[in-house]
Amino acid sequence: KTLEINIIGGNNFETFTVSAVVQDPPSNSTLQFGILMPFEKFAASERGRACATNWGQLSMQTFVELRAGSGLANDQARLDQFFLKYYPDVEKTLRDNAMWSKAEPPVTFGLLPIQSLHHDPDLGVNPSLAMILLAIGGIILLIACINFTTLAIGRSAGRAREIGVRKVVGASRGQLSRQFLAEAVLLSSISTMLGIALAIGLLPLFNELSDKHLAFDFQQYPELFWLIPGLAILAGCLAGIYPAFVLSGYSALESLKSKLRIGGENWFTKSLVTVQFVLSVGLMTCTFVMLRQMDFLRSKNPGFDKENVVVVSADGAEDPLKILGRFRQSLSGQAEIKGISATELSLGANAGLSNTRFDHAGKTITIFEYFIDPEYLRVLNIPLVSGRNFDANITQDSVTSVILNESAVRDFGWTNETALGQVLTGYNESNPKRNPVVIGVVRDFNFRSYREKVYPMMFNTFHDYLPRQFFVRIAPGDPRHTLKLMQSAWTNAEPLIPFRYSFLDENLQKFYESETRISSTIALAGGIAVFLACLGLFGLAVLSTLNRTKEIGIRKVLGASVAGITALLSKDFLKL
Repeated sequence: KTLEINIIGGNNFETFTVSAVVQDPPSNSTLQFGILMPFEKFAASERGRACATNWGQLSMQTFVELRAGSGLANDQARLDQFFLKYYPDVEKTLRDNAMWSKAEPPVTFGLLPIQSLHHDPDLGVNPSLAMILLAIGGIILLIACINFTTLAIGRSAGRAREIGVRKVVGASRGQLSRQFLAEAVLLSSISTMLGIALAIGLLPLFNELSDKHLAFDFQQYPELFWLIPGLAILAGCLAGIYPAFVLSGYSALESLKSKLRIGGENWFTKSLVTVQFVLSVGLMTCTFVMLRQMDFLRSKNPGFDKENVVVVSADGAEDPLKILGRFRQSLSGQAEIKGISATELSLGANAGLSNTRFDHAGKTITIFEYFIDPEYLRVLNIPLVSGRNFDANITQDSVTSVILNESAVRDFGWTNETALGQVLTGYNESNPKRNPVVIGVVRDFNFRSYREKVYPMMFNTFHDYLPRQFFVRIAPGDPRHTLKLMQSAWTNAEPLIPFRYSFLDENLQKFYESETRISSTIALAGGIAVFLACLGLFGLAVLSTLNRTKEIGIRKVLGASVAGITALLSKDFLKL
């Protein structure tokens, strides 16, 4: 079969022939793909040539198969020699592009094991969710084991005669202990089978909740062959070892006389009940704290007006400047449109970053750089604290003028007032006349996640940038009619590229998707834990009540009320 595929952008579709079909990668693999294509075809394109000859391209991954026993991965000197062989003029090139620092050259080669792509936190992989889920699962299992232990001890009075008879006919304490322990493991094994069926049934719901693609597959996860039986045995032993020890220790005489005391009255059982409620309350407390934190993340003002802003993507367009002009012209005069701006990069999760590093007055400066148009600050309502905004009628603003945020001003060692007119020497060593000049300072705002501090930031409107993200501020209210107007205007401006949009506040909220998923998961687990703890306490209370039947009857004969007896039976558990 043949497919028409566009691999280089624009309207350039080429015909490719399907030559093979491969198995899908396992769902737990980092390397996922839908189509495999010859790299040489991409490398022959204009964009591909730039990427294939420039190892600084972050979009490219290079896989190197080493010989067995190779020490190249740890031989940084040889890797540096290899780098300099192909980039002998690297320092000059990076200085010309304002990316060089004497203190820390920005480019080096290194080799990482392929496994690092899957679990290395330094590569952006966050294993915290897996560890949190593992801990929650362990806590819930522990609560269930405590339930079994307390109820088994509580049922001891009901098995008194059985224990007495077995001891009379010669059963040893060890035999009884093994019997009760085997019963616990058997019950745990039956529960495990039911739990597996429940897990398989609920796995799609859990995947949706946690945004994972887990599969209950013994072939994909061979560890399950020993993990599940091991877990059943461990749970059975944890839950049954103490009851087995207690029940087998009663004397034959006490057992036959049914003089065994309910375990709910001893310190060990009380401690177990207390522990399980401590764990349950701990999970619920974590849930409330995380929900408060999520509410804070949703409601905190990032320092600009994120509401009612639509971000339209012009990625892939050959002439985005021309599209921007047509788009503005089509929407001019519409009451629903309050302003249109353009920038090279959007804001929010996965929006991309652009930073630069240079030596200024003997100090290495690292600063995030955003290419914008003069309307950007007004559309996003970013306040100036000193100086002026960009002006399209001032030629110098498209050549050297820049605006800094307060963090950048502090990094340079200036104040908001003294920063005005300062020249950022070292930014353009090849052409000092093009070094930026500060014309304004904006108040710090969170352009990254709230987990991070506000970094130094620089805005410019240099004429050689391409605006690929259009920010459109719309009137508050139902946006559907406004979006239809924007789609019509976009089709008139660019008929080949589809109208792709998102809302700025939603893009920013995506920074916290993992926290949202974790808080929902912990809330669900906390509810399950409290339910299990209450279930165990209810069972213990029922057993305690059954063992006090005669006492309750005597109290009622003597005139005790239902409320009084209820209070009597409940007060000990309420204390716990």
